[in-house]
Amino acid sequence: MQTSWSAATQSDTVTRAMAHDIFKELIEINTTDSVGSTTVAAQAMAQRLLDAGFPNADVTILGPNDRKGNMVARYRGKPNSKLRPVLIIGHLDVVEARREDWTTDPFKFVEQEGYYYGRGTQDMKEDDAIAVTDFIRLRNEGFVPDRDIILALTADEEGGKSNGVNWLLQNHRDLIDAEFALNPDSGGVSMEHGKPMTVEFEATEKLYADYQVLATNPGGHSSLPKPDNAIYHVADALGMLQKSPFPFELNAVTREYFGQMARIETGQNADDFRAILANPPDPAAMERLSKDARYNSTMRTTCVATMLSGGHAPNALPQSAEANVNCRIFPGHSQEEIRLQLVQLFNDPKLSVRYRSDARELSDHGSDRKAMVPPPLRTDVMTSLRKVAAKLWPGAPVLPIMETGASDSIYTMAAGIPSYGVSGIAVDRDDIRAHGRDERLKVDSYYAGVEFYYLFLKALTTAR
Repeated sequence: MQTSWSAATQSDTVTRAMAHDIFKELIEINTTDSVGSTTVAAQAMAQRLLDAGFPNADVTILGPNDRKGNMVARYRGKPNSKLRPVLIIGHLDVVEARREDWTTDPFKFVEQEGYYYGRGTQDMKEDDAIAVTDFIRLRNEGFVPDRDIILALTADEEGGKSNGVNWLLQNHRDLIDAEFALNPDSGGVSMEHGKPMTVEFEATEKLYADYQVLATNPGGHSSLPKPDNAIYHVADALGMLQKSPFPFELNAVTREYFGQMARIETGQNADDFRAILANPPDPAAMERLSKDARYNSTMRTTCVATMLSGGHAPNALPQSAEANVNCRIFPGHSQEEIRLQLVQLFNDPKLSVRYRSDARELSDHGSDRKAMVPPPLRTDVMTSLRKVAAKLWPGAPVLPIMETGASDSIYTMAAGIPSYGVSGIAVDRDDIRAHGRDERLKVDSYYAGVEFYYLFLKALTTAR
């Protein structure tokens, strides 16, 4: 991938070496919920900042227990500035990864054929490493922003009982209170075969929810099978879920996204984007676009089976069977509304559908909370983003997206801190491996991301 940032990053060998070493260090610290520790990663990043000259008073590690530490660092701006800080949030934890599933060790930083491999290379240790690198780089240059910049690297975004952003807001709001937040866990550069197509920023996101689908049965001897089988009940429900997509929907953000994509794309896709924006939208266009996982997720709530278990012995009828159904809920709908829709869809009195919280606690009622309302776009954020994007990825338009997953912005938004998903990481649309096996990131993409946030933060926090 050839872009205008290449020469600058290649020549800055000191920054490149530092960025490499920080990224490697983070990848090789296991931060999974099961056996890892975000505290170890937080301590490592804190030490990097302290070694670079950040005052002890401005680098803090704290959390609810020994394994779930969060690091908060403050880059001091101009003295007596009347501007409130900008907050950058990034999670240190990663999704579970088993060595036997991967070609390489997921907790070893491996460079191979132009890619960095390792759990967290796409989600989101690359952005954590970039933030720490650029904090040090800016400080080494003597840059003084027009306001304080706060960096919070946190625990349990991917799951677990100790979400770091939520815990900090509830227990140490003063450390991360800000005028607005940047969350590199969303946004970025979408590429087609190495060519940058769009520079995307998250303007809204879906709501996350897990549900337990459970069937129980007295069981019995496997030599006397009956139609009433717990595994069959769950299997039938999941088969129905697979064949029953949720209704097509648009909101202001996705309408703008598809409208811009209609001007970028050509051929059938461009025609289909225009067709779904018509009134009424064209069902055939919806069906064609739904075959692309990203477009499908942008047009509706999605629910999918992610875990399955059942039975207690190979020669016995199952006494229970259970599936986890993971939903990403379109803004405007609540977790309880979707739970009730699943109950109606399955239409099986032998099944229970219960909401599973982030702490893995089960309840018969989901939350009535809905996805965040898009915050008003800030002129300073958008001007800085467009300026830097034009320099690094000329010709790639900046456009808003609805994050089809979910992020910690839900907590900052709920706390009254407008939050924007902004990242400089470029990934090919057909190589999205976050949460999957052999997660990887192009080497050049990583260093472009380092350059992006360096220029973006300077542009955003330079007095106009």
